[in-house]
Amino acid sequence: MARVTKATAKTAGSGWQVGVSQTVPYSGAQVWDFLVGREGVGIWLGPGADLGTEPGAPYETANGTTGEIRGRSEGDKLRLTWRPKDWDHDSTLQITVSGTEQKTTLRFHQEWLAGADEREEQRAYWTEVTERVVAALAER
Repeated sequence: MARVTKATAKTAGSGWQVGVSQTVPYSGAQVWDFLVGREGVGIWLGPGADLGTEPGAPYETANGTTGEIRGRSEGDKLRLTWRPKDWDHDSTLQITVSGTEQKTTLRFHQEWLAGADEREEQRAYWTEVTERVVAALAER
């Protein structure tokens, strides 16, 4: 089961935020390659999205979530804006992968949420996403 990161719920620097992480028995390279591949992107970002590699590259999912890449450190970190079609604001999503050849920790951290209710919704969302990613990795 994914665990919620023990992070302060609201900060002066990045507003309401939430983090979810899971350690899995795969190498960092395996986890990263899955996350940035079509199947992985379809799970965590949404179906239909083409994930760019350069800062400023836009994306849009089939369900209307939009944003752009803010930064990408190959094999380690991906940072992007994330805005579902029914939101009136952008949030920032950071995905990090860190570990060894034997195990890796995958983290989803989202900042600039609208408030406590949205934070709880996103906690549930990223927990489910993490569980789906872990299940897909296990099937490989």
